[in-house]
Amino acid sequence: MDVEPLVFVGVDWASTEHQVCLTGADGPVQRAFAHDATGIGTMVDWLCAQAEQPEQVAVAIETPHGPIVEALMDRGIAVFAINPKQLDRFRDRFSPAGAKDDRRNALVLASSLRTDRHCFRRVEAMDPVVVELREWSRMAEELKQERVRLTNRVRQQLWRYYPQMLDLTDDVGADWVLALWAKAPTPAEGARLTEKKIARVLTAHRIRRITAADVVAILKRPALTVAPGTTDAAQAHIATVAERLNLVNRQIKDVTRRLDVLVDQLAGPEIEPGQETEQRDAAILRSLPGVGRIVLATLLAEAHQAIPARDYHALRTLTGAAPVTKRSGKSCRVEMRQACSGRLRTAVYHWARVATQHDTRSRSRYAALRARGHSHGRALRTVADRLLGIACVMLTNHTAFDPAHEAARAPKTT
Repeated sequence: MDVEPLVFVGVDWASTEHQVCLTGADGPVQRAFAHDATGIGTMVDWLCAQAEQPEQVAVAIETPHGPIVEALMDRGIAVFAINPKQLDRFRDRFSPAGAKDDRRNALVLASSLRTDRHCFRRVEAMDPVVVELREWSRMAEELKQERVRLTNRVRQQLWRYYPQMLDLTDDVGADWVLALWAKAPTPAEGARLTEKKIARVLTAHRIRRITAADVVAILKRPALTVAPGTTDAAQAHIATVAERLNLVNRQIKDVTRRLDVLVDQLAGPEIEPGQETEQRDAAILRSLPGVGRIVLATLLAEAHQAIPARDYHALRTLTGAAPVTKRSGKSCRVEMRQACSGRLRTAVYHWARVATQHDTRSRSRYAALRARGHSHGRALRTVADRLLGIACVMLTNHTAFDPAHEAARAPKTT
């Protein structure tokens, strides 16, 4: 920090009322503020009045985002975030019995920031495009999860009375499958469906992996014998789910298009010295093998502080690529890291998986690890660790990925 803080504040945020504890020369002072424009504005004004400059006030809070954080940072107050699990350990200093309440949490935050600032992470302002990119990438993940849930419900109902539809494709939530089911919602109607009508559905959705003749052959298979009413009940259930599934499919396409626009806006056409840092970083990361739309959006949005800092060790920790060593006496165990960002872990996993398919060095590294007896997941984490190191070297040197460049080496891990 450019200015050394003189006043340390802890904020225990809530949905209706926020507890604030200020520790200064006169000792701790506790106040509560409502969660509305007036309450948050009054809180920020009160904190700014405690020092000659807003930069001399340091605020500790558990969540690194939200209206409170944005209001504090807008006035120039330094905001620090901490993992709730770490805060729970600091709380034991004040109450070995495990007592916990909102006022005590605010006091623990303020006191811990004053004595152990190195355990906190300074919250930095994000680029507006990155903020939007983070929201859209999270929307994409939520929509995909919702699509999986709805697809599983359709699959379960088809299994009850119409297994022929399940033999058409593994993805029964696809638009063309739902359109085909709408034309023939029962096995009897499916058996009467003509090849010409099926061909129109396949053409409309640009499906080439299966022909209309193959679909006819599958739908004409003998139907299951079910109890009276089962077909009507399952058909009604699928009809209600199909409406939501069609909506989710459309929303996923809209989100995908928006992600492409935001990523293109960040990456730009070329890597030039005059570009902003986020633009150069996006263009460099996009050149890496295995980095696609979702991986790039997730890296830029969820690791928005580690990437500009070129912090390789922070990146491998956030993504779960760094293992955890547990050593005690003669015992020493190395385990997979659990404390990491779930979104980053998933993104880096798929990054490494795709890289092993398209990058020769990643593929040979993965094969060597598997030959040594490592599991699929562990081998991919090691490949991802190497790719993160290469990415940091590229970001530091402002160079795009070159598979023939021998100098692109991952730094040694410790």
